[in-house]
Amino acid sequence: NRQFWDMTDFLYDKQEHLYFRDKSYFAKKEKNGEPVFWSRGNGWVMAGLAPVMAVMPADYPDRPKYVTLFREMAERIAPMQQGDGFWRVSLLDPDSYGGKETSGSGFFCYALAWGINNGILPREKFEPVVRRAWDGLVSVVNPETGMVGWVQRIGQAPGAVKANDIAEYGTGAVLLAGTEVWKMGS
Repeated sequence: NRQFWDMTDFLYDKQEHLYFRDKSYFAKKEKNGEPVFWSRGNGWVMAGLAPVMAVMPADYPDRPKYVTLFREMAERIAPMQQGDGFWRVSLLDPDSYGGKETSGSGFFCYALAWGINNGILPREKFEPVVRRAWDGLVSVVNPETGMVGWVQRIGQAPGAVKANDIAEYGTGAVLLAGTEVWKMGS
């Protein structure tokens, strides 16, 4: 808990409600002049908060801080979703790398659906975001191979993604999202 909040105090931008990847990103800018906030990195944080809060006792002293952080990030992330249901690689410059990105989008879909299912996020506000994300995620599964495409490769920075880019963590994010979308019901 102490280490999590030390890291959050260091890397979380309290105005943007997003995490920098590391300190080397504090001064980096995208082509549009905005700070660099990586979709998958922020997706990992939100997706990681869900299981932590799931096992955290209701009376744990710092639980309200976790809930507040989760809600702040959800409020910030939701309007960044693009019309196709995906979030882009670079959250504040969706045009910088173009195209879809499955891993960050899968993690956001999972986290938002988990938040709805656990009474932390209001269903009426976030369910449309989750449904659009899920529709988008399903659309990138190759019907012949079952492979999940549009997954940004392993790296230490946002980068270009292609339809045939695959990686296990992208598939994992889609499976996590599916577990919570299923629990939401139709």
